[in-house]
Amino acid sequence: MIAEKPKKGKLLIAEPTLSGDVSFHRSIVLLAEHNEEGSVGFILNKPLNYTISDLVTEIEVPFQVYNGGPVEQDNLYFIHKVPELVENSIEISDGIYWGGDFNSIVEMINNKVITEDDIRFFLGYSGWSSLQLDAELNSKSWIVVDNVYHCSIIQKSANAFWKEKMLELGGNYLIWSNSPENPNLN
Repeated sequence: MIAEKPKKGKLLIAEPTLSGDVSFHRSIVLLAEHNEEGSVGFILNKPLNYTISDLVTEIEVPFQVYNGGPVEQDNLYFIHKVPELVENSIEISDGIYWGGDFNSIVEMINNKVITEDDIRFFLGYSGWSSLQLDAELNSKSWIVVDNVYHCSIIQKSANAFWKEKMLELGGNYLIWSNSPENPNLN
């Protein structure tokens, strides 16, 4: 039984048993869209070995880039909390926005109007077709929780985020908070 229903702005936490999936093992995904056609989200806790200046040479500041998911990993996406500065942004929820005018973002980053606390970049996204996410929830691959961080989730550290959520969930999840990421290496 699913306790929470998926919805735009909610977080998906990968169940500890989702260990065989390279993309989603120990992932936390922010749902940017969820409707009858499907779902789109971004993995929040998988930093890559790239900075935005590695990928976009016009940007002079080395903001971290994250693996947003296994779909369209050749494309750059971003979420932010400054819609008043970024035209054509789409509100996800609670002060978090997706996309907008990229050319103005480049200029504002270089001019230090937008900081790393305001924006997060992703290569790729996480996507589910119609009812696919519901099927994964029914098979207990994900836990749906509210985004209690609201727009400050952009500043959330990636390193211990999944462990922190296991501790918050408590109960049977507590043991997973201290388990090694790869038990075979233990």
